[in-house]
Amino acid sequence: MSDLEPKLRQRLEALRAEYTKGQQTLQELESQITSVRATLMRISGAVQVLQETLDDTTEQPPQLPAS
Repeated sequence: MSDLEPKLRQRLEALRAEYTKGQQTLQELESQITSVRATLMRISGAVQVLQETLDDTTEQPPQLPAS
């Protein structure tokens, strides 16, 4: 078993490093998701404001020139 032990320890360390790297990647992706969601919310708000503004200008009756 002593010949196998160094290989097992090496594999264990490699797996731990891979796991840590995977956790870091997951955190980065979750941060990106949060950022993209915030951006989409801002865009959605801007679209809504522009739609409401356009609806207001198209629904108002044309004004006659002052005589």
